[in-house]
Amino acid sequence: MLIGELSRRTGVSPRLLRYYEAQGLLDAGRGPNGYRAYDEDSVVTVRQVRALLNAGLSTEVIRSVLPCVRGEQPEFTMCVDVRAILEEELAATDERIDGLQRSRSVLAGYLAQS
Repeated sequence: MLIGELSRRTGVSPRLLRYYEAQGLLDAGRGPNGYRAYDEDSVVTVRQVRALLNAGLSTEVIRSVLPCVRGEQPEFTMCVDVRAILEEELAATDERIDGLQRSRSVLAGYLAQS
């Protein structure tokens, strides 16, 4: 399928699909006319990437774990290092939450003064 059809089927813009390809998240062959050609599995791959991005993972992390992802609602096969990568991401997310909670407390304190 061409990039326009993949875009329509996934709701992801062609520009973003090209970005995913550049990041190594999506593979595209080339037709005789030089246009990108995607297979049916690309629809699932794009949906997996979107779900993992929504979970807060970076494209770099997604590239590492994507070979171990199954299904449109991502489920992981715990390949080598996947558990460690996800545990690191969870710890980093917890740290960001703690920092935001501290910032919130300070801001709330400022507002309480007035």
